[in-house]
Amino acid sequence: MDKTLEKKQFQALLKDGLSIMVGGFMTCGTPETLIDWVVESGVKDLTIICNDAGFPEQGVGKLIKNHQVNTLIASHIGLNPFAGAQMSSGELNVILIPQGTLAEQIRAHGAGLGGILTPTGRKTIVEEGKQLMAVNGVEYLLEPALGADLALIEIAKCDPLGNAVYAKTARNFNPVMATACETVVALTHKMVPAIDPEVIVTPHVFIDYIVKEHDHA
Repeated sequence: MDKTLEKKQFQALLKDGLSIMVGGFMTCGTPETLIDWVVESGVKDLTIICNDAGFPEQGVGKLIKNHQVNTLIASHIGLNPFAGAQMSSGELNVILIPQGTLAEQIRAHGAGLGGILTPTGRKTIVEEGKQLMAVNGVEYLLEPALGADLALIEIAKCDPLGNAVYAKTARNFNPVMATACETVVALTHKMVPAIDPEVIVTPHVFIDYIVKEHDHA
């Protein structure tokens, strides 16, 4: 099965109202080509799940600047003034989640769990409206697992099946997001005939489609 996609094939996967996870940390490990194609598609009312809001001209920040995002679920938005302005005006619904909690909620969905118990946010505004559970006399917040319709991730290289490895810290949110979405599209910088099974980070079963970095047509 050929998993490679060109731009038009990728854009055919998109529609208004999608929930999309985007890998990266301050745009390190963010698949910029795929973000550009989403911008060009003009789809709107998106729910974006990402570590942050990117920058105005990088990462998911391009989608926010272009007014394509309805809801942003992230850990911080301070790098993108457009996100702050749209949140203040009410145009953008921002749900801030502590970074470790966000990663664990995504991991839990990929593992088929209902959620996680965490002490992070106890006795702060974070726990407002949340369910508390006690374990061995200690109270934790119950945070639900978090999945999405589509994941856009960046990988360093893969084989034709989609077995993937990452470039150093670009690994960040990408591997967990690859397990937590209905459809996963990976932007790869290099396609190789085979990868040593001992170094594979994301097995091919989690990656539905591959876009080669040089394929911009």
